[in-house]
Amino acid sequence: MLTINDLVFRLGNRLLFDHAGVFVPTRARAGFVGRNGAGKTTLFRLIDGEIAPESGTISLPARTRLGRVEQEAPGGPTTLIDFVLAADLERAELVARAGAAMDPHDIAEIQTRLADIDAHSAPARAAAILHGLGFDAEAQLRPLSEFSGGWRMRVALAAVLFSEPDLLLLDEPTNYLDLEGTLWLVDYLARYPASVVVISHDRDLLDAVATHILHLENGKLSLYKGDYSSFEKQRREAQLLAAKGAKKQEAQRAHLQAFVDRFRAKATKARQAQSRLKLLAKMQPIAAIVDDAVLPIHLPSPEKPLSPPIIALEKASVGYGDRVVLSRLSLSLSNDDRIGLLGANGNGKSTFAKLLAGRLSACAGEVVRAPKLEAGFFAQHQIDDLNEQDTPYAIFARLMPEATEAKARARAAQTGFSGARADTKVANLSGGEKARLLLGVASFNAPHLLILDEPTNHLDIDSRAALIEAINDYEGAVVLVSHDRYLLEACADRLWLVDDGTVRAFDGDMDDYARLVLSKRRPEEVKRAPSAPAPEAPKRRDAGQTRRKLAAAEEKMEKFTQLLARVDAALAAPDAFSRNPQEAARLAAQREELAHALAAAEEQWLELAAEAEGAGR
Repeated sequence: MLTINDLVFRLGNRLLFDHAGVFVPTRARAGFVGRNGAGKTTLFRLIDGEIAPESGTISLPARTRLGRVEQEAPGGPTTLIDFVLAADLERAELVARAGAAMDPHDIAEIQTRLADIDAHSAPARAAAILHGLGFDAEAQLRPLSEFSGGWRMRVALAAVLFSEPDLLLLDEPTNYLDLEGTLWLVDYLARYPASVVVISHDRDLLDAVATHILHLENGKLSLYKGDYSSFEKQRREAQLLAAKGAKKQEAQRAHLQAFVDRFRAKATKARQAQSRLKLLAKMQPIAAIVDDAVLPIHLPSPEKPLSPPIIALEKASVGYGDRVVLSRLSLSLSNDDRIGLLGANGNGKSTFAKLLAGRLSACAGEVVRAPKLEAGFFAQHQIDDLNEQDTPYAIFARLMPEATEAKARARAAQTGFSGARADTKVANLSGGEKARLLLGVASFNAPHLLILDEPTNHLDIDSRAALIEAINDYEGAVVLVSHDRYLLEACADRLWLVDDGTVRAFDGDMDDYARLVLSKRRPEEVKRAPSAPAPEAPKRRDAGQTRRKLAAAEEKMEKFTQLLARVDAALAAPDAFSRNPQEAARLAAQREELAHALAAAEEQWLELAAEAEGAGR
């Protein structure tokens, strides 16, 4: 389907593609992964012909229809349903011709072609896609101009899906979807009949949808067969093999060099020494595959836990002015709760989060907060509200007015902005760096309650894993709003559903919630789906949750082990302390912290393993 050969492309002084090549087969659903800034979106622009490569070729079969969501949100007076229908260019042209045709033969030909492409069912198909993405029948008849940019991007996505291109290119499609829309899109893409390449950092999407993983690293493209979990396993195995190969080759080189050094001067051995020198010259070094280190995310825990409950709601209502958004709220939050907040956009999740954070007051009922309760709040829109001329150091200096410059810079470094990075303007930070900065600000005072509203939108997969570790290490209460199902399953112990003007505990796990969402957005298929036996649900939930935590703990141990190995390698250098004593001292301190973290992770793993073994009995 898609063939890339010897591709070279530079963006400014950065070489994004260095003689890269790959073949993506027909009907493959490829998840496209790589670090932020590696060039994934640039490759889409190259495939689409928006920009031209420096050298190399990108080829598709003749008459391939390409589908890609435009970066600009659509607008204007066109209704949603009409905008989506217009995306099928052939149908739109035939309908226009049918309205103007007078010749009986032309009319017959047009109507035959309309029947061939199933044009008469098009309005129903377009409505079903819009409904799946969160637009009810009334909303579908409203003009685009009445919706915000995020909702209009959903319409743009609906239009591309409706056109059913031969090659569908999707760039982080879940960034402007809620969890419900994401669940529907995952289900839709898993059944998509043509080829798909999707850039995503959503592990659940990549595991559910991908038949292949396209990996971009160091300017090269590699295609792996299988989903993301399979890709990770293959990468780890390749890393081990490369490391063993490099070590074996190094020993072989040392042996050859020793022979040369010993016998070069002996006439009887000169010829053998010369042949070994030639062999050494021909040996191509085996490069060990090493992932770039990901800075950990630190969420400081409260110094002293509060007596539970930290928040208790009794028949409370909340809203704006005279408009009540949520009512009948009777819930309590303990000091170590991990709550996943579910519900479609517009149902009131953000309003409820603001009530918990103390940013909104209840307009009825009772809200009791623990004395000295400190709440930290991270909201996605805060990234857009950052002053672009600000710097991480300046932000932390304002939060620490009585601290020395060294202390403010140390706090910025703890958040991931050490040295010159602390003086980088916000305008020059990546989306992921801005998210890290705001997480540091939200948790600055070591709050008892941390509310995270879509914290992963700008984080790559490894940074999301670091966030999961940070949340699980944090000792306060957490309320999570996210479309990232993997994050919710790894961190949330309880689920609350915002729906029908209230918030209530959801009796089920994420699998149950996914079935509920799809039953509303694909009702015709759910009627045929057998329901799971109710008595087994709690047991399945507990066991599944323990397994996910166990997997997360294993990932944590592996990451700490890798980081320890890198620090040990740096400290083992002969001139490590003489060349840069300060850096060596910092590495030594970091090694001690990593060793403690690894020991704690191993202890957590042992506890979870025992729990999993008990659940399996």
